Amino acid sequence: MPLTFAAADATAVPLHAVCPQTLAGWLDGRPAADRGWIEAQGFRAEPGEVALLSDPAGGIAAAVLGCGSPAARARRRFALAAAATKLPARTYRLTLDPDGAALSAEEVAEAALGWLLSGYAFRRYRAAPERAVARLQAPAGIDAARLEAIAAAEALTRDLINTPANDLGPAELQAATELLAEEFGATVTAVVGEELLSANLPLIHTVGAGSARRPRLVDLRWGEAGPRLTLVGKGVVFDTGGLNLKPGNSMALMKKDMGGAATALGLARMIMAAGWPVRLRLLLPVAENAVSGTAFRPGDILKSRKGLTVEINNTDAEGRLILADALALADAEAPDALISFATLTGAARVALGPDLAPVFTDDDALAAALADAGARVRDPVWRMPFWAPYESLIEPGIADLDNAPAGGMGGAITAALFLRRFVSEAGRFAHLDIYGWQPKDAPARPRGGVGQGARAAFEALPQVLGLP
Repeated sequence: MPLTFAAADATAVPLHAVCPQTLAGWLDGRPAADRGWIEAQGFRAEPGEVALLSDPAGGIAAAVLGCGSPAARARRRFALAAAATKLPARTYRLTLDPDGAALSAEEVAEAALGWLLSGYAFRRYRAAPERAVARLQAPAGIDAARLEAIAAAEALTRDLINTPANDLGPAELQAATELLAEEFGATVTAVVGEELLSANLPLIHTVGAGSARRPRLVDLRWGEAGPRLTLVGKGVVFDTGGLNLKPGNSMALMKKDMGGAATALGLARMIMAAGWPVRLRLLLPVAENAVSGTAFRPGDILKSRKGLTVEINNTDAEGRLILADALALADAEAPDALISFATLTGAARVALGPDLAPVFTDDDALAAALADAGARVRDPVWRMPFWAPYESLIEPGIADLDNAPAGGMGGAITAALFLRRFVSEAGRFAHLDIYGWQPKDAPARPRGGVGQGARAAFEALPQVLGLP
């Protein structure tokens, strides 16, 4: 299913949006046959529920989309997009009847984006025949091009996360970045393998040293004027845990440990497609955390790009190591805003579950902008604290920093505090500890890889950066 809106078509089927509280009044305005047929189908206008109306020849004259109550819509993201997979293969034109549905402009945009995202499927490894699907014309009043660009960016993120590590290693993630750069006229450079040492990126080199696939730092730049915006994404293409080997169940989803890089790439695509007047930089530290004779060890003490030493108390806390070097590199340019995305801690999932991404920042205005934007575009984030009293937990005594404090309490916070040690010059800094995975099918979000926080950032950053 294409992730674009259908072209204008005079024969498009009207899709009437109706809420439960106005259903009776709306039915009163319909012919008796329509009323009887809708009632016979048991239609109650629940979110995403559909009913069909026939014409005299037995064809589809119209369809009805249940909007549910505001409370019901609030409980389930993209609820109205469920119609995309329920309706017969036609082109539909959303109709907001005056007496039918009181949807806000934001809710109409959410429904339209959800319809596009419902067309996503990961088919790389399984042949499936093309089938006709329901298409939607762009509803009046929405920015169709913007929503199509968001859908394309989300599809990129999902494709990368869903691709297994045998086909998505460090070189392939670099190639995906180069392909995106070619599309939008950006430039990409990469520091690969042993070059990381001479470039003073030792932690990225060390984390990837146990793999036959060379680690790297991928650096994309786009735009020549405006505020400096730097995105950093964790790109661990597969995480065995290293010598602190993960159990099998914990390793099963580790192809998604580059979800931060995939999400940052998706956000970069949105920004470039929108033509923001910014100097965009995207930094992806990329490595495979593997087990071999050259893998780093528990008890090792490593020196970072910033000069801070790190005692390794768990090789499975490797994401913060590669991010540390990338953040220090980004920070040296003193960007106006620096945002990092990473599938960093299981503690974040314990705290907030799979749907809600913690955001750590000292900037109240940035935190509020991200939270408000996330609520508007249904990409929720939740502020968590850089809790200063926990700073001592990441100071082992033998080195400047501990990559895995004992005890495990406050794990998402201590990981974020670790990262903050490598940022001092950026105007604004936020770190998002995402999950990057949809555990079960939901409207517009099939089970599998998913972006988190990117749409919230895309909505919030123009205000944060003071863009026109």
